[in-house]
Amino acid sequence: MIRAYKFLMRPTVGQTIALGEMLRDHCSLYNGALQERRDAYRHTTKTSIKYGMQSAQLKEIRAFDPERQGRWSFSSQQATLRRLDKAFAAFFRRIRSGDTPGYPRFRGVNWFDTVDFPKDGDGCRWDSTPHDPVTRVRFQGVGHVKVNQHRPVVGKVKTVSVKREGRKWYVVLTAEQAQPEPLPATGSVVGIDMGIASFLTTSNGEHVENPRHARKAAAKLEAAQRKLSRFGRVRRDKRTANHKRAVQLVADLHRKVRRQRLDHAHKTALGLVRDHDLIAHEDLKIRNMVKTAAPDPDNEGVFLLNGAAAKTGLNRSISDAGWGVFLTILHAKAESAGRDVIAVDPRNTSRTCPECGHVSAENRPTQEKFHCVGCGHQAHADVIGALNALRAGLVRRDAQPA
Repeated sequence: MIRAYKFLMRPTVGQTIALGEMLRDHCSLYNGALQERRDAYRHTTKTSIKYGMQSAQLKEIRAFDPERQGRWSFSSQQATLRRLDKAFAAFFRRIRSGDTPGYPRFRGVNWFDTVDFPKDGDGCRWDSTPHDPVTRVRFQGVGHVKVNQHRPVVGKVKTVSVKREGRKWYVVLTAEQAQPEPLPATGSVVGIDMGIASFLTTSNGEHVENPRHARKAAAKLEAAQRKLSRFGRVRRDKRTANHKRAVQLVADLHRKVRRQRLDHAHKTALGLVRDHDLIAHEDLKIRNMVKTAAPDPDNEGVFLLNGAAAKTGLNRSISDAGWGVFLTILHAKAESAGRDVIAVDPRNTSRTCPECGHVSAENRPTQEKFHCVGCGHQAHADVIGALNALRAGLVRRDAQPA
């Protein structure tokens, strides 16, 4: 199996400048390759440019510009061109499926924050100074950069990436390792229901509190964004010191919320995986749930289904809860631990009575209350949803061939 590791780097001032130049030059290469594809297709011949054709030009590009493009790893530049090729492949795939995707866009220097090295030892070297107690990673054109390795890397390192987040730099590794031993069986199964009032509710009646990290940071973030809005839009190298500090404050607040959300998701998922052999959850289409409400063509300023303010608040709450991130982490941890995670059809899970099977919207008179109009069974609506998710998950597990 493949596992990823992310470590904070501690570059010197000179290395920080070199890392920034590396991102800048890879961004320039990406945008140049994108412009070539656009120009070729706009030509009367409608020429289609592929990755192989652009990769073959790298040798000439590096020879023509040795001070910039010639400094960096050839393999990392190929990875940047593959990144553009994947963007075009995804664009055309979505068109064929009937979607309306946006055309691949040019990247600004501030929005191009990652450089990939497809193979450890080709333009980069993880643990480049094994004789030294301080871990370092070496990048072509940058040198040996100190790394805060807070945990051991298990397995053979396959790829290395450099990532910039605000003023901090990170190295991201992927390592190939043997499948770990599964956790001992507990004999317990559980269903979970994702929510807003509670982050999740289990079929056992337990409620996990929704930390609402973004809402707690909203006042500070609003003040920081208001301060930033006083500065006009100027090029990055034209910003004043106060402008840079305002930009950095907004970025730091967003990063803190993101890290808090990830921490909560990891801890919650780990607890579920340790305690249960099977975890069933609703197969939520989160992207559809946070779409902007469609405007009412007959009433200006009015939205269909929900009022604009109500829909916006719901979207913000769903995004703040981080359901998608949590479910991704849950599936990854369960795979490593040998647990089963099953996604079930979410339709009517909170409207179906687990006692008599009666399905009706009237069974749920309020957001939290469930009262079956058929048999009179009463319970918390989220617990009912988790129970029905568990039952559907057990049916799906038993139906799978051995």
